[in-house]
Amino acid sequence: MQTAAWARYLSRSWLCRRAWPGCSRHYRAVLCSELKQPLAIEEVAPRPVGPHEVRVDVHFSGVNFADILVCRGQYQEKPRLPFIPGVEFSGIVLETGRDVHTVKEGDRVIGLRRLNCMAGECIIDHKALWQIPEGISLREAAVLPASYSTAILALEHRARTQPGETVLVTAAAGATGLAVIDVVTNVLQAKVIAAAGSEEKCKLAMQKGAQFSVNYSQGSLKEALGKLVGSRGVDVAIDTVGGDVFLEALRRALSSAIQYCLEGRIHPYIGAVFKLEEVNDAFLHVINRTSMGKLLPQDVSHSALHQQEQHV
Repeated sequence: MQTAAWARYLSRSWLCRRAWPGCSRHYRAVLCSELKQPLAIEEVAPRPVGPHEVRVDVHFSGVNFADILVCRGQYQEKPRLPFIPGVEFSGIVLETGRDVHTVKEGDRVIGLRRLNCMAGECIIDHKALWQIPEGISLREAAVLPASYSTAILALEHRARTQPGETVLVTAAAGATGLAVIDVVTNVLQAKVIAAAGSEEKCKLAMQKGAQFSVNYSQGSLKEALGKLVGSRGVDVAIDTVGGDVFLEALRRALSSAIQYCLEGRIHPYIGAVFKLEEVNDAFLHVINRTSMGKLLPQDVSHSALHQQEQHV
């Protein structure tokens, strides 16, 4: 029923505008003004940056399941309405506060925060930004903050996965699941059993490097694992649910994700890019479990720059 309710409101009629008085420059933002209802696009006025803050021109933001939960009121953290969802983005620095010396205007960056990333601009503490090295596109970099940081944190810092070990990952065709496969296979030199809910998703997981796959919509996952690994089981199991408790810890792992990407050891998979006003369609793909890889809402004003960047 919830899926049907979202589907009824996916038309462009939800595109609306609200300008704050006294300001000549506005930017577009995704706004959640009512829980469990489709999101709107509104024009908002920027606020001044604080001494330790940075204003970023957002080019891509990522869609995560946590974004959907918070917009339904089903997440641990319940922000006051209305709010702008989104925990990760890539973009270009527009302005820095007087005490910021780590980045400057024109720098390409990725950011990680609790809210406010699904917008044309985002103001963020300078400590929550990482510079994007030459050789990594803004589009590719937008996949790194949540998905790859989670994968690296779980595999390297918690499980301490060793070469040759066997790792089971559930929801393997999702953004984090594919990141786990990428890191396990290409960085840690271990083996992956990918568990997913359709043959198409299992096929993608195998293409990305999994040695085995299990379609758990067709039978018992436990029985299928028994046939693959016997009584010894797997060395590491990654259930890619995630959650608010990981957000701060992810900051320890993001630098590694950037370095692995720069070295060509990992290859972020982008399932689809949506216009900012199509964010409801992106959410619906995740709700219906039809998405594979990372979905990236993009402000259409940056599409020409993105085309340029893709050919560099």
